[in-house]
Parts: sequence; structure tokens; C-alpha cells
Amino acid sequence: MIEGILSLLIILGAFILLQRRLHWEIQAVFLLLTRRQDLAIVLFSLLFLPGVFIHEVSHYLMARLLGVRTGRLSIVPRPMEDGRLQLGYLETGRADFVRDALIGAAPLLFGGVIIGFIALFPLRVPDIWNGFASGSPEAVMQGPAFFFSKADFWLWFYLAFAISSTMIPSRSDRRGWLPVSLLIATILVVGISIGAGSWLFQHASSTMGRLLVGITFIFGTGLAVHLILLIPMIFLRSLISRVTGYKVG
Repeated sequence: MIEGILSLLIILGAFILLQRRLHWEIQAVFLLLTRRQDLAIVLFSLLFLPGVFIHEVSHYLMARLLGVRTGRLSIVPRPMEDGRLQLGYLETGRADFVRDALIGAAPLLFGGVIIGFIALFPLRVPDIWNGFASGSPEAVMQGPAFFFSKADFWLWFYLAFAISSTMIPSRSDRRGWLPVSLLIATILVVGISIGAGSWLFQHASSTMGRLLVGITFIFGTGLAVHLILLIPMIFLRSLISRVTGYKVG
């Protein structure tokens, strides 16, 4: 299980870093093409619209499921005071920290399920990965051949990109996570101190192992999609910068 946790942390960290860099590259390309910050923001927001919609709707559905009052829901971007760009938001009423944490985690839960479905079925990521892992030239060539053989491949690839790029909860979404984490940690410490550690490990290790594999697979898919897009986006931004003579610093 320790190896699974370490693998997840490494992939999650790489995913977040690549996501931020790719977002910067995309914004730079739009800014170089339009020379207008407001228009670049509009184009950037439109690119991620499916993911933003799922992000905010997942907040709404979780809030309604937990009996928390909801207010305005928006997928129109707005700049924040700290310089960040907020792509969407949902107004919710006051709730306890457990429900706050669940509402905040909703985009990760809903988005993760959707990414898992896309990776397993339309994109068939495990089959492609097994082909590469086998080392067989025929199996390796089947991956790229599959990419271009399906008419809707790039649609699913785009949805995987847009949804995985926007499923990470924002800073405000994570406001209830600290007290919930402390509560879970306290329960574990108490359980171990009274001698229930071996029972917990025996009964929860297999479930936790499968859960870690699933979460790692989801973030690994997002990482692969972002990595595939990052290199050509860096090249495109450099090319536009050279042609136009403008740079984004």
C-alpha cells in the first residue's frame, strides 16, 4: 500500500505541474494570436467549457443531495483580486465542515468517474498501455493505428483533457478538507492506540489498494493527455512568438 500511495503522490504532483504549465502555454498562445487579454480569456474559457460545466454542476448536485441550499451558478469567467481567473462558481449556503468537504470534493468525484469511463471504454487506455508494455512491434503499432481509426477519438480525447484539467477542487472548494482530514487522522490514531490497527489494516488494505489503483489510473490518464498536448503547445507558442516578434513573459 505504501508503494501505491507513493505512486499516486508522484503522478498527482506531475499532473498538477503539467496542468499549470499547459494552461500557461494555452493562454500565451491565445494572447499572442489576439493581442487582447479579454479576448484571450474568452477563448481560454470556451476551451474548458465542458469541464467547467461538469465542475460546477457536480458542486450543485452534491449540495442538493446533502440538503445544502444553493444560489447562483455561473460558468462565466471572472478575474479574482489575487490575479487568478475563476472560470465558474456556485453559491451555497452554510453547512458543517463534513458537507463542505464533500461539496468541495464533488468535481473530483464526478470528474474522476467520467475520466475513468472515457479511459476504459472510448479511449481503451489499458489495451493501448498493455500493447506498449508488451514490447511487441505489432502491439506497439496498434496504439497509433487505433488513434486514427476511430472517427470520434479526438472528441473523447478533448473531453478527457477539458474535464481532467478542471476537476481539481479550487482553494475555496478545499476549505472543509483540513478538519475532515484531522477527524479521520484522529479516528485512525485512536483505533491504532486501542489495538485495532491490525484489524483495520487487514480489512481495509485490499479495498484501499483497489481505490489507490483506480485513482492513480485516473490521474495517470490526465497526466498522459496533458503531456501529449504540452510539447506541441510549447512549439506552437514559440513559433508564433518568432513569427510575430512578441513574447509572453
